[in-house]
Amino acid sequence: MKFFLNRIFFTIVLMSAISLPAAFAEGNRDFMRETGKINVVVAVILVIFLGIVWYLVRLERRLTKIEHLTKDDA
Repeated sequence: MKFFLNRIFFTIVLMSAISLPAAFAEGNRDFMRETGKINVVVAVILVIFLGIVWYLVRLERRLTKIEHLTKDDA
């Protein structure tokens, strides 16, 4: 479980680090809102994030199952 929490923390820090430069970008910041494409960008980011979370949960379940199998064999 600790491994899973570390991965979640790392993912959150990584996503924050990736989005930080966009917060300081210069130029017309309302371009995406004006053209109505901001919703598409948010939806794509959300789908990617949910996909990563789903993958990590699935991986954690598989690892837990393997750990229990190895403990039972020992």
